[in-house]
Formats: sequence, structure tokens, C-alpha cells
Amino acid sequence: MKRYLVFLAIGPFLGGFLILLASTVDAGYWSSTHPHDVTKLLVLFVKSLPYNYLFGFLPVMAFAAIDDIISHIHGVGPSIRMVVIGVIAFFASAWLYGYQAGDPTTSEFILYGFGGLIPAVLSSWIAHRLMDPQPGASPQGRAA
Repeated sequence: MKRYLVFLAIGPFLGGFLILLASTVDAGYWSSTHPHDVTKLLVLFVKSLPYNYLFGFLPVMAFAAIDDIISHIHGVGPSIRMVVIGVIAFFASAWLYGYQAGDPTTSEFILYGFGGLIPAVLSSWIAHRLMDPQPGASPQGRAA
């Protein structure tokens, strides 16, 4: 259950911010012709945060379930699990957001992909640190 809560807490928050950042870069917000107003970006992020959780709930739970399933496969370590989750999240996010307005450029595809990759890998890593037994620790959590 902790794994799902970690993914739910981190995924929509960080993923929504990264997708918003990718959208602003894509729209030319950070170019030299526009004044750099970080306050507007943060206000927009705070206003869109409920929608990030509303629409990000099911995809994040799906990635948490995939991470949970892979964690029960013997011989697959946490680093391989993070790579698999990251690759799946990268392509899912890039496909979902990149193709909304037509064919994306390579930079758009990569930027939107990182909006899924970074939260998925970070959530998987934190879930690993919280859930998986650490080497050298006894089952009760005390060193032998």
C-alpha cells in the first residue's frame, strides 16, 4: 500500500509540473522575446494541481501496479525495475502529450517524455527505499 501512496503523492505533483514546464518551453514562454515571469508559472501550476491529481490518478496507479508486479519477479533488481518503469512512463507520457496537437518535434517528444520518466523513476526509487528489505538488516528491522 505504501508503494501506491508514494506514486500517488509524487507522480501527479512532479509530473504535472514537468508537463507544464515542457508546455511553456514548447510555446516559447522562455524565449528572449517573453519576459520571464516565474510567478505566473507557479500560479498556473497551483491552479492546475487539482486537475493533475484528478486526471493523473489512474495512470499513476497503473505505474505503481506495474512497479509492484515487477518487484515480485525474482532476479529483477530495483535498478532494472526503475529502468523498465521509466521507459514505459517516458513513452506513455510522450505519446499522450506529444501527439495532442499533431506530430511533435524530437525536442517536444523528449520534453514530454521526461514529464513521465522522472516522476516514475523517482517514485520507484523511493518505494524501493521504503518497501524493500535493506541488505544486512534482519526482518525485524534491526541489524543482526
